[in-house]
Amino acid sequence: MPGPRRVSMVTLGCARNEVDSEELAGQLDAAGWELSDEDPDVVVVNTCGFVESAKKDSIDTLLAAHDTGAKVVAVGCLAERYGEQLAEQLPEADAVLGFDAYAGLPESLSKVLQGERPASHTPGDRRKLLPISPVERARAVEPGTIDIGLPGHAGGPTVVRRRLEDSPVAPLKLASGCDRRCAFCAIPSFRGSFVSRRPSDVMAEARWLAEHGVRELVLVSENSTSYGKDLGDLRLLETLLPELAALDGIERVRLSYLQPAEMRPGLVEVLTTTPGVAPYFDMSFQHSSPTVLRRMRRFGGTESFLALLDQVRALDPTAAVRSNVIVGFPGETEEDVAELERFLIAARLDAVGVFGYSDEDGTEAEHLPDHLPQDVVDARVARLTELVEELTSQRAEERVGELVEVLVDGVFDGVAEGRTAGQAPEVDGATTLTGPGSDVLAVGDLVRARVVGTEGVDLVAELVELHSPAQTPTLRPALT
Repeated sequence: MPGPRRVSMVTLGCARNEVDSEELAGQLDAAGWELSDEDPDVVVVNTCGFVESAKKDSIDTLLAAHDTGAKVVAVGCLAERYGEQLAEQLPEADAVLGFDAYAGLPESLSKVLQGERPASHTPGDRRKLLPISPVERARAVEPGTIDIGLPGHAGGPTVVRRRLEDSPVAPLKLASGCDRRCAFCAIPSFRGSFVSRRPSDVMAEARWLAEHGVRELVLVSENSTSYGKDLGDLRLLETLLPELAALDGIERVRLSYLQPAEMRPGLVEVLTTTPGVAPYFDMSFQHSSPTVLRRMRRFGGTESFLALLDQVRALDPTAAVRSNVIVGFPGETEEDVAELERFLIAARLDAVGVFGYSDEDGTEAEHLPDHLPQDVVDARVARLTELVEELTSQRAEERVGELVEVLVDGVFDGVAEGRTAGQAPEVDGATTLTGPGSDVLAVGDLVRARVVGTEGVDLVAELVELHSPAQTPTLRPALT
């Protein structure tokens, strides 16, 4: 008898893709596939299609997977966004599948192993699809099951989730899609309209994650501040966050992807005053010049953004704020850049990603007049990057003396490293733990420590107290 079919999952891009991969892994596991990176029969690459560099990484990963001799299947945002075009230009991929094919992935992989080539995805503008109503979502879910909601199928086919890592931190999806129409962003066209998951489903999945060793939940979506609007209650997040933080085994809940223009006093209060909810504000300001923001189809400006930060810090002076900014947007002037610099200096942000503008297929900004020469964009990126490196290092130094809680997520050569409430995994700095007892810490330990030094945006903290011991993660095949 032939051995079990082996499949390897490779995930690129954001935390939302991580959830998608674990949902797909759950389906494959339930269908009898063995998840393994050793000698796989098929490699499934969950691609990213957000910006040009991410697209290139996805292509390179698909080609590298092909070189192993395994069958290669492309899924994710790049496959959804380009579909047939990607398949034509990348014959090394044995299948290019869009979001609508996720429910039948085990069958598609079986066909690939048999030498068949499933029909490549035909892209379409998912904004033109009507989102599934809350009533239809409820009818679509069988009694007693948990609806995780795949992209393009929010509230759709019931699936399972299998953890691919034993990290004490896990992403948890709040919603799929986005209703905003930022001029530079193509995400709504391939992720579709904003659709919230039901609070009961979010809670059920959170309990399952807690039972399997997760201590920190990172809530993700394309725009978390919109959560609940399609369920008839825009303030659902304010009630959901404390409920998640109160779950047994969950020590920290972190909310990501906040839209500054949609922030409200009640949400600021919950994020800064609720035990177990990280006082962490992941707000993509994108710029601070009102002129540039209007061209981007966004709202706000330096003064309103600083006022929002004042509201946050009035409730919790230690709250952390991270953001991204785009420079070189069509029509951006030297005065606009100076305005952005003024904001960044005054804002005292903990982490800032600086990106140079580049055209994205199918976006409004692609057709705007007054595009800037690439050398001008590059120069502004370098200028802003140098500034934010200095500013975020200064912000880290301001934290020396603070008492922080650190969740250990790695031990390297006997040195424990983790994240404070102000540091999200992968996108922010980290904290190295020192002092007596730090050499015996394990992944999953939650400790109290005092910040004693910095290395750029990273912190060095001396162990004060082991707050609670690690729970040994247990990988299970499926969420049921």
